[in-house]
Amino acid sequence: MFKVMGFQICSLLGNCISQLWSGRNKRLWSGGGVLLFFLMLTSIQLNFIWSTYHQQLPKSSPNITFSAFGMELSVQTTKSIHTNKTSDIFYSINQKIAQYNREQIIHNQQNFEALRTDSVILVIQVHNRISYLRYLIGSLAKSSNISQALLIFSHDYYEEEINDLIKSINFCKVMQIFYPYSIQTHPNEFPGSDPNDCPRDISSEVAFVLNCNNALNPDIYGHYREAKFTQTKHHWWWKANRVFNELEVTKNHEGLVVFLEEDHYVAEDFIHVLKLMERSRKANCANCNILSLGTYSRIVNYKKDSDKVETLPWISSKHNMGLVLNKSTWMNIVKCTDYFCTYDDYNWDWSLQYISKTCLKEKLYVMVPSAPRIFHTGECGLHHSNNNCEPTKVLSRIQRILDFAKSYMYPNNLTIKQRIGKNIPIRANGGWGDKRDHKLCIMMTRQQENQYC
Repeated sequence: MFKVMGFQICSLLGNCISQLWSGRNKRLWSGGGVLLFFLMLTSIQLNFIWSTYHQQLPKSSPNITFSAFGMELSVQTTKSIHTNKTSDIFYSINQKIAQYNREQIIHNQQNFEALRTDSVILVIQVHNRISYLRYLIGSLAKSSNISQALLIFSHDYYEEEINDLIKSINFCKVMQIFYPYSIQTHPNEFPGSDPNDCPRDISSEVAFVLNCNNALNPDIYGHYREAKFTQTKHHWWWKANRVFNELEVTKNHEGLVVFLEEDHYVAEDFIHVLKLMERSRKANCANCNILSLGTYSRIVNYKKDSDKVETLPWISSKHNMGLVLNKSTWMNIVKCTDYFCTYDDYNWDWSLQYISKTCLKEKLYVMVPSAPRIFHTGECGLHHSNNNCEPTKVLSRIQRILDFAKSYMYPNNLTIKQRIGKNIPIRANGGWGDKRDHKLCIMMTRQQENQYC
């Protein structure tokens, strides 16, 4: 479609240029200059769009027809419709996900005591990086007091190998939940990538001509949504709502909920330090409404800082690792659902930063250990790519730090240092301009199912 149209425009351009150079049509330079420029620009854009669209069309994409320049144009895709076998696979995955979410099975429940008021819940967001997940689970297995915790693995990708790994855990209670609006389960429709969605980099003018689904809703930088980026914020918001509001075992829990990701690694005393932090928060920092167990500092001194914590305004880029919330803080956050869900930033943490600045009556104020108890191992993922995605190099560095720190762990008390945070201006990262994303996000809180399309 676009390719043919581009060739037609190029042919028209050739005729125009030929006439413009001829002595008989010198006046066309003034009268046709604007038209010539427009045709050249449109030719380039439509040929680019053809290339982008052709790469993005999924196997189930239908013919796409639109009108432009007085012509009706249609894409005749050569890619075949999904086979029955593929459809059966998607149906089977959706059925299994629904069953997991409906049954809410807690594995190993018979081997450990029931959840107490002061029990720690660990919610781990999982995609498909099983090698990272293995190391995280290995570090959790070595943690003290882990037997009293509940692990909740929240998935946006269904894979039996990952499920088997999680079912092999025997050191504490375990539950799995599945984000039901994933790219995997919606590959050719929103919230995945609909074949008639606008390509990321086309202009709004061309999008309007194409009449693609989200033509009227680019982000603040003029780009259109990419499902792989929007999914992470959706998943984070869904799992938080699911844990605090819906799961039978957690919806009335008043204790601490720790948010981890598959590429994190914990120190063995992280629960011990977390409980000391909570005790210190209640006694000495009434305005600390959020805790964080990790930092991104590459200079770590456990000998000097193992028993020290800092309090300061929460900064998304510094305090998003090992985020810890309780029910009270969550209830304040969820009051700002519309702010979170409509803010044009595909990052959940930057969106929290935004509502802290603009919506929350009590801004997010954090307590964080000077010597981190959670580390980031991710060399590959949403924001980073690397030829070697094995985390072994980073893990070796973390293990050296923890081996040295071993004799300084398990402090008896914590020393608090209050810091004055910098007033960092808010700047949205974009990627979240599509109204469908806003509606889906809000629906997760208001439970208006099937109203987001």
